[in-house]
Amino acid sequence: MSDKKPKENPLKRILLVFSMVAFLGSTGYGLFGLYSNALQQPQTTATSEEASVDQQLAAKEGGYELVLEREPENRVALEGLVEIRLQMQDTQGAIAPLEKLIELHPQEARYKVQLDQLQQQMNQQNEDSKGEITE
Repeated sequence: MSDKKPKENPLKRILLVFSMVAFLGSTGYGLFGLYSNALQQPQTTATSEEASVDQQLAAKEGGYELVLEREPENRVALEGLVEIRLQMQDTQGAIAPLEKLIELHPQEARYKVQLDQLQQQMNQQNEDSKGEITE
């Protein structure tokens, strides 16, 4: 018996190499597409999340304003409106409902404290903007 290996057909070898290259190429192309999309997704979702949050806050603000049109002394709606406007960074807009709360509930010290803080914040912003103009 001899230890001779049978000769492989060169066509089979070429077909095997071609198949491996095609498989690796298609897998690499798929992975590249997957990772390139994953890198682009977070940027667009962050922007849409910010817009969604702004829309939700605006909708809540509108809801509180509707309640206040029917019931101008509704404590829950006034408190909610103050909180929503503060979340929207509308300090000036939060002052009016807070003043209404103080008028309706003068015994609540937390409203007065919050109003003082907001007025100090507004004064500081005004001073900062005046300093920028004169420079």
